[in-house]
This record gives sequence, structure tokens and C-alpha cells, in this order.
Amino acid sequence: MSAIPNKLEQKPLAAAGLAGASAATPPNKRVIGIVAVIALIALGVGGRMWYRSHNFVETENAYVSGHVHPVSSRIAGVVTRVLVEDNQAVKAGDVLAELDPADQRFKVEQIEAQIASAEQQVLQAGAQVAQVSAQAGAARAQVALSQAQLMRASQDAERYAQLYTSHMKAVSKAEVDAANAARAGALADLAARRDNALAAQAQIHGAGAARDVIKAQITVLHTQLKDARQQLAYNQILAPVSGRVGKRSVEVGARVQPGQQLAALVQDAVWITANFKETQLAGIVPGQAVHIVIDAMPDHPLVGRVDSFAPASGNQFALLPADNATGNFTKIVQRVPVKIVLRADDVRALNGRLVPGMSALAEIALHQPVAPSAPVAGAAAPAVH
Repeated sequence: MSAIPNKLEQKPLAAAGLAGASAATPPNKRVIGIVAVIALIALGVGGRMWYRSHNFVETENAYVSGHVHPVSSRIAGVVTRVLVEDNQAVKAGDVLAELDPADQRFKVEQIEAQIASAEQQVLQAGAQVAQVSAQAGAARAQVALSQAQLMRASQDAERYAQLYTSHMKAVSKAEVDAANAARAGALADLAARRDNALAAQAQIHGAGAARDVIKAQITVLHTQLKDARQQLAYNQILAPVSGRVGKRSVEVGARVQPGQQLAALVQDAVWITANFKETQLAGIVPGQAVHIVIDAMPDHPLVGRVDSFAPASGNQFALLPADNATGNFTKIVQRVPVKIVLRADDVRALNGRLVPGMSALAEIALHQPVAPSAPVAGAAAPAVH
């Protein structure tokens, strides 16, 4: 009777062992399956990383760039009118603000009065030149008269000398002496007349020189007047280029100084500046297409084109470039700015939402055919006024 219970006890134990063995088998298969899936995922991710590392370069160190023009006053003055607001679109030549023109207008009127006075002095100098010229003409006439009188006196003296010789005494000695004296007097008078004529000619030159000096002063005054009128025109602060107003800091009543920035104008033309590592530049060439994603507009991917490379790394343009000639040198991969231009149609389609300073992601496929150039935004230099 005792053996039967032992057999009955052994059967449940054996059955329990078989059940445990059968229950342990399925978890081992699941683990193997999970490991296989993870291995496949890792293999796929690794393969993708290897493929992209050999066929693509990308950088998150990219941002939107554009032409930002500071607007400043050329002269000192008090602001009387401000005609623009922040974010307002303006065209080149539009008036942004006006200064009080009283000081410059007074200077213009003062110089105009000086020019009028100088012109009257020129007229007076011209009259003086005419007067002196008339006196010189009279002096020349006197010289001619003296020459005639000298000729007559000389002829009389010669005739008297012929009539009064050792063999003939047709005239008296007194008459001969009087004729010689008349000739000497006529000669002296001619010399005096000639000196008067030379003095009159010198007066002509002097009066003409004085007139020329006044004319030169008028020329200088006209130059000053032109500058004064230009300064008067500077009371209107004009937009140097077309764009949108930003960072407006000018208000009515403020006194501004030359060179003081009053606002900034941002042109619509923008481009992407992507700072690629120097180790990524080997496969980048101008003309390659670039896939651009703007952080502020991830649903609007853009396609750009590599335009050019910066002439130096970003470190060289820094305010305090690193000095590598030290004992603590550590090699650091440098970044070189790459200019990426965008299609003008794409920029216009965003309707001004793409502005300088936005962050971007730039990706370039290395082994791609270089497409021909197309109209781009930001490729042209800004207009200079």
C-alpha cells in the first residue's frame, strides 16, 4: 500500500518537470528574435551612417545671411520728422527722416550774399581797369606828341648848327643854344611821357590782377555754396537701398550726430552661410545643389547652390584669433564659411519670412552632377549710393 502513493507522487513531479522544460523553451526563441531584430537595426543604421558619411556632408552650423545697411546722418541736427516705422518696406531714395534745416539754410544765404558782394567788386574792378586803360591810352598819345616835338626840336637844332659855323654866321649863337636847349627839353619830356605810359600800363596789370583775385574768390565762394547746399540737402535722410526698416532708434526732437546709426535697412535678397568643417570640404565644389531646411520653417525645404568659399576660416576673422604658436597647442578642426545661394523664386514665395539670422541645416550630396547656374537670390552685390 505504501508503494502506490510513491508512484503517484513521482508522476506529478515528472509531469511538473516536463511542463517546466516546455515552458522555458519559448522565451529563448523570443530573445533570439529580439537580438536578431536589434542586430538588423544596428546593421541598417551602421550601413546608413557609412553610406551617408561617404556620400553626404551636412552641418547644423548654418544661418541665413543678408545685406543689412546702417542708416545714419551725415550732419548734426535736430530731428523734426520721422516718416517710417519698424518693418516698413521702403525704396531707394525714399525720405526716412528730416532734420531742422535752419542752420544750413542760413549758411547758404550768407554765402549767396558774399557772392553778390564779390560780383559787385568785380564790376568795380572792371571799371577801374577801363579807366586805367584810358589813362594809358592818353599817356601813349602824349608819348607820340613828345616824339614829334623831339623830332622838330632835333631838326631845328641841326639847321641852326649848319647856319652857325666858323665860316658862316647866319644865325646868332643864342639862337643855336636855344635850339639845342629845346631839343634837350623835348628829349627829357619824351622820357617822362614814356615813364607815365609805363606806369599806366602797370596800373592796368594791377587792376586786372585785383579783378582776377576777386573772380578767384567768387569761384571759391561758389564751391562753398555748393557744399552748403549739399549740407542743406543732407537734412533729408534718404534710404540708400530698397528694403525693410529695422532697429529704428530715431525719434522726433532727438539731436543726432554725424555717423550716428538711426535705423537699419535689410534687403530682400538673402543667402545661406554654412560653416562646414575643413575635413568636409574635399568633396564640395561650386555649383553643387544643397538641401536646406530652415529651423523656423521645417515644412518648407529649400534647394540652394554652392556659390563660393570664404577666403579664410572663421577663426581668422574672429576678434581674437587663436595663437597656435604656443606650447599648449591642441589641434582643432576649423570651420570654413561656404556661401549657398537660393533661387529667387523660392525666396519670393516665402513672402519675407526668410530673414537674416535664422538657423538652418545644410546637406550636400557629394557625388552629384553640377547643374548649370540659375537666377538666384543674394548673388548680386548691394547697390551703392
